[in-house]
Amino acid sequence: MKFVTSRLPTANDLRSAARVLYRLPPLMRRRVTRDEAHRELRARLENRNANFLALAKRTIYQNPQSPYRRLFEFAGCEFGDLEGLVQREGLEEALRFLYRKGVYLTVDELRGHRPVVRGSLSFQIMPGQLRNPGTATDMVWRSGGSRSAAMEIPIDFASIRDHAVDQFLEIEAHGGLRWAPAIWSVPGGAAIGQVIQYTMCGMPPGNWFLPVNPAVPGLHPRHVWGSRMLRLAGLFGGFILPQPVHVSPRDPQPIIRWIVETLASKRTPFLFTYVSCAVRICQAARDTGLDLKGARFMVTGEPLTSARLAIIQSAGAQPITRYGTSEAGALGRGCMAPEAADDVHVVQDGFGMIQPDDQAHPALPPDTLLVTTLLPRARLILLNVSMGDRAVMTKRNCGCPLGRLGWTTHLHTICSFEKLTVGGVTALHADLIHVLEEVLPGRFGGGAMDYQLAEGETENGKPDVRLMVHPRLGPIDENKVRELFLDAVGFDSGADRLTALLWRDAGLPIVERREPKITGAGKVQHVHSERIGAPASLSKLGSKQ
Repeated sequence: MKFVTSRLPTANDLRSAARVLYRLPPLMRRRVTRDEAHRELRARLENRNANFLALAKRTIYQNPQSPYRRLFEFAGCEFGDLEGLVQREGLEEALRFLYRKGVYLTVDELRGHRPVVRGSLSFQIMPGQLRNPGTATDMVWRSGGSRSAAMEIPIDFASIRDHAVDQFLEIEAHGGLRWAPAIWSVPGGAAIGQVIQYTMCGMPPGNWFLPVNPAVPGLHPRHVWGSRMLRLAGLFGGFILPQPVHVSPRDPQPIIRWIVETLASKRTPFLFTYVSCAVRICQAARDTGLDLKGARFMVTGEPLTSARLAIIQSAGAQPITRYGTSEAGALGRGCMAPEAADDVHVVQDGFGMIQPDDQAHPALPPDTLLVTTLLPRARLILLNVSMGDRAVMTKRNCGCPLGRLGWTTHLHTICSFEKLTVGGVTALHADLIHVLEEVLPGRFGGGAMDYQLAEGETENGKPDVRLMVHPRLGPIDENKVRELFLDAVGFDSGADRLTALLWRDAGLPIVERREPKITGAGKVQHVHSERIGAPASLSKLGSKQ
């Protein structure tokens, strides 16, 4: 495939390419071994407190630019106080104490959308202030635009190896070190990171599928040049990495053929992709009578709901779910004895995670996830930072191999805590997901990928909300679809009457017999926003790395 870019690479792009060719090959040649991975994990778990304190001392107390330093000063917490607190109470209890003293960041404060205000203290976080001063910047990744405005994430290639250790342990636990890996993801940071990690684990991917066409005009050349430089670095390191090939989410047949051929060769196909992309593959395979029994998917980027899990499993495949963010990397890895569809083990060697234990800060609901980085080469310095996500957090002995590694904290039902204001009506994400994935399919047929809300604006600025219903479902009474939707939205929260009245008065939503819309990254979100400058909450329902 011939790639066409909209412009030539900049001097920064060329410098980044040079660093890829110089720094990456030796790192890729040094594979993660079983002994190294288990030894490294034990050391990280045993030294969590010490790692946190060392990172805080170097990147916060000794860094005048750190916004956390101002929060610590406001809380009256010097380094000696912090050290004593962690030694007495342990890491998580220390983090809860700091939270109560105002040492935390909301997602809006993190991204500079709102100033940090604690009593008389007020300041704005500027780009770059959370960067880890002790790491190199080999590449710059950008957080997904579906979460909110993109944020630049500096990447030290050595830090990718830190995540590769955990990935090796996860794949080993599933017995997958000899699986045939492939990737179906956009030509950006997450996909490049996966190619590097798989290679470091001794299982370089044989195929790289792209859900977006890299020849599309306007695509930043770093997406094309990045994959080219990665392949060249692979050759220098002794690996033949795959040429990316475009496969549209609307026609995943080339990937289905690869899965079927791999299964026929007695190997296990292992595809890293978004949740909705995996669902599309399994729907298409099921519709054509193909059995994908034995196929495995590593799914991320969107919520793995019970409805979507059922579709994947109905085709004979099994997903391994992952929870992560561009800012931090992989925070949770899928439990093998799950309590819920998206049950993950918190990667406790690399992160501390707590939830608020009081109602002093109304911007953070009690089940908010507050993330703290622990490793010396963390991408960004995060200390009690909310990514805008909530979840059920438990401590349990699940008995699965990942739990036996020492990852005993679990998360499930992970999603955004932001309310969704669609057409002037506020509804909770859980209500909308329930209606779109269960209520409507239960009455009119179809499944989790056949219904979607799309919000935009009319030419005069009025809200325009449309309920997409896939044409493949056949004849349906659109008025009945709309009435059931209005009756069901917000029912559990007691807001159904108000919601139905306001939307009915506005003539919303308009039911359209159209295929649900796909984002530029190839995802199918529950709420698709076409409004320029729309808040992240309109288009994000648990959208992750």
